[in-house]
Amino acid sequence: MLDLIVRGGNLVTPEGLLQADMGVLDGHIVQIRQEIAEPARQEVRAAGLYVFPGLVDVHVHFNEPGQAHWEGIETGSAALAAGGGTLFFDMPLNSLPCTLDAPSFDQKRAAMRASSYTDFALWAGLTPKNLEYLPELAERGVIGFKAFMCNSGLPEFPACDDATLYEGMRLAAQLGLPVAVHAESEALTAHLAKKMRAQGSTWREYVASRPVFTELEAIGRALLLAQETGCKLHIVHISSGAGVALAAEAKARGVDVSLETCPHYLTFTEEDLERLGAVGKCAPPLRSRSEQNGLWSLVLQGAVDIIGSDHSPSPPELKQGNDFFALWGGIAGVQSTLGVLLTEGWRRRGLALERIAALLAQNPALRFGLSQKGRLGVGFEADFAMIDLTQSYTLAPSDLYYRHPLSPYLGYQFRGQVVSTWLRGEPIFVEGRIKKPSEVRLQTRKL
Repeated sequence: MLDLIVRGGNLVTPEGLLQADMGVLDGHIVQIRQEIAEPARQEVRAAGLYVFPGLVDVHVHFNEPGQAHWEGIETGSAALAAGGGTLFFDMPLNSLPCTLDAPSFDQKRAAMRASSYTDFALWAGLTPKNLEYLPELAERGVIGFKAFMCNSGLPEFPACDDATLYEGMRLAAQLGLPVAVHAESEALTAHLAKKMRAQGSTWREYVASRPVFTELEAIGRALLLAQETGCKLHIVHISSGAGVALAAEAKARGVDVSLETCPHYLTFTEEDLERLGAVGKCAPPLRSRSEQNGLWSLVLQGAVDIIGSDHSPSPPELKQGNDFFALWGGIAGVQSTLGVLLTEGWRRRGLALERIAALLAQNPALRFGLSQKGRLGVGFEADFAMIDLTQSYTLAPSDLYYRHPLSPYLGYQFRGQVVSTWLRGEPIFVEGRIKKPSEVRLQTRKL
């Protein structure tokens, strides 16, 4: 007897859309057939719904332990589940302590297991302070190492100079783990920030202090170091079409690099900051309409590998003040990633549903060696979300599962409603209610 049958849904698979039944046993998909005849302990009707693989968000900041009042694992993972997600990769900074050695890893892993509604993986930091600890972090099961090429804004997580990044990439290559980089030039952004602050402190001066070429300069250096060391490179939150084009060119000539962008760069432009204010502040900043068009063009062409939310919330008071440079920079958006791709991508630009599933689930799982995650197929874990594509809704504060109901997407009309989200065949989100699964698991890279 099967544990679960999902009846008659439109399954979004890498091979295309397939209207079929899906059978689940012991947390895994064991059958996909036109009609499954054998009995099951539970049946769910999915006629008219689209069944996506559970989202794998490779880039979130849930800020726990130490700063759960910013977000926390419980509210962050609940929001992910409400948005169709079943697995997140938590970044090593914004929590206290930062994940820089084995004890801090153990502390964060324990907090995740206690509070998360979904599976999780953990990034570790790569900084001038912790090169010696990378092997013990790899042994613990980190998914990779995260480095900043510019000021992170946190003294406990300093930026990497070129020598540290080179040595860290060399060691990561030996350990078989990727390095993710925040690619903005510290020398250029620090110089331009000082210059622009002398002219003003509004969003306009802030955006002008971090122009596209400062991103391109850092991407170019990271690509060169990755090529030299043989490191698997992951470039996070690329904000511009020019940045994607530069990295894609290196990838075409053999550099082992994956390209990530974020929903907010695909939804908003720098002109929206006049309306959004600090809730739309991020680094790299929102770009011009022409850069956004270029970014969308490359997404549609298949040049972008992964879309992650870069969910980085803060208490409301850190978003208040007249000095835009001093305000906390981070977008709260983990709940809206799939909504953006369905609305801005599928509905408005014709992005195929299969491509959305690849960007949000299959490609992250493949890139980070998660062999049983990321797709609807026999043998894979039964992580999925059921979506009603006929439904539209306008996001309201009461819809958000975040600790603080702040998001640039408030008031935005989305197409496609998440009806339910399932982790290994267990419901974790059903029609507005969050449910705790029997188990959540740390995901580690299969080398």
